[in-house]
Amino acid sequence: MTATIREPGGDVRIIDRSDVVVVGGGPAGISAAVSAARNGASVTLLERYPYVGGLAAGGMVLVLDDMTNKLEITVQGICMEMIERMKKWDLCVTPTDRDRQLDICDTPEAWRRWARWGLFDFHTQSMPHPVCYSAAFDPDGFKRAAYDVIRESGVKLRAHSWFSSAIMDGNTIKGVICQTKSGREAILGDVVIDTTGDLDVAANAGAQHTEGSFILTTVSRWGGVDTEAAERFEFEEPERFKRLDHEAKRLIGGCWSFWWLKTPLPGVIWLNCPHIPKLNGLKVEDLTHAELEGRNRIQNLLDFARANFPGFEKSYIVDFAPQTGVRQTRLLEGAYVVSKDDVINRRHFADTVCRGRDYYTPYRAMLPREIEQLIVAGRHYSATPQAQKSSREIPPCMAMGEAAGVAATVALNAGVVVRQANVAKIQKMMRAQGADPGDMPSENATYLEAAE
Repeated sequence: MTATIREPGGDVRIIDRSDVVVVGGGPAGISAAVSAARNGASVTLLERYPYVGGLAAGGMVLVLDDMTNKLEITVQGICMEMIERMKKWDLCVTPTDRDRQLDICDTPEAWRRWARWGLFDFHTQSMPHPVCYSAAFDPDGFKRAAYDVIRESGVKLRAHSWFSSAIMDGNTIKGVICQTKSGREAILGDVVIDTTGDLDVAANAGAQHTEGSFILTTVSRWGGVDTEAAERFEFEEPERFKRLDHEAKRLIGGCWSFWWLKTPLPGVIWLNCPHIPKLNGLKVEDLTHAELEGRNRIQNLLDFARANFPGFEKSYIVDFAPQTGVRQTRLLEGAYVVSKDDVINRRHFADTVCRGRDYYTPYRAMLPREIEQLIVAGRHYSATPQAQKSSREIPPCMAMGEAAGVAATVALNAGVVVRQANVAKIQKMMRAQGADPGDMPSENATYLEAAE
């Protein structure tokens, strides 16, 4: 007899059971699933799209940054492994060690070599921004690396599986139900990790959360660009370039300092714009508007660029990202809520299990207050909206996912709930697999009293 979960609308087939169920196959979810599997857990990874990689692949956010301070690379582990794999295929570019040296990184020469790759510290106020360790990559290269580590670690991947609801026993999560082409399917697990980016699982399970919003973006790639000619124009005719660049940004209606950056594919650039504010990434109407409005603005920009910018005369649109660039929606209100002050002042916690550029994430910020056996990892972790805007980049989210996978196995091996997982053990295991849990803070860190 086939086991079922009874719902008001009918029974749901149980199609899988694992020690750990990870919902969301983006960067944090990949790291969580692989990390848990490498430490001996059976793992099922669920993803709504036909591909993994989330905003790094489908969203085409093609720079991995916020992973280094002036002294050290702070995000290692699975994120760095993915970078190294992509570099072997010539699908990833990082600055040279020489150009990252403190006496060279902020020179005009280093800036000219790396600025249009986006490989610089955008947090600094001085110009030129110093070159720092970061990676420009190809989205399909990221998918390829992700599929490799998923396959090699033995993770069971189920794509085309859209999360529908949490399976609860009181205040303990027991698994999830997904909507698929085959109907509704149940996947049971001893630990569930929410890496959806929008807190879909935790919110549905009843975890306290808040809602924020930030700009939405329809990212695109263009081909046929002579990037050498375009950079030569920028640096050798700065006044003319400045006038045209200002008009281009007016047409876009909102962007970062650079509206285009290079990719590892010759002649192919990516545009992490336009920035469309006052839209909600949880609303169908707003997501649809972002897609239509973004495409319209990019077409107008292309026409202008082809007519005015050297190097863009033969440019064309290669593709638009199949996944809308959503930066902030639901945020967990967990056992600890990271504040903007925590991030800015580099506050270190006794239960730090991962880190970003020069800030630290406590394990408590990954745990709902009310729900047992659920861990949250990614941009929807427990932080204020202001803190999240400074700590939501892909590499630190990957580090958080890696820590979540380790924490799940630590709890399972000890026979305790994830809330009681030994933090020292999590930190030790993170270091053993090449990650940096942040347990050895930088000299400029400040301190908070021991975890409650």
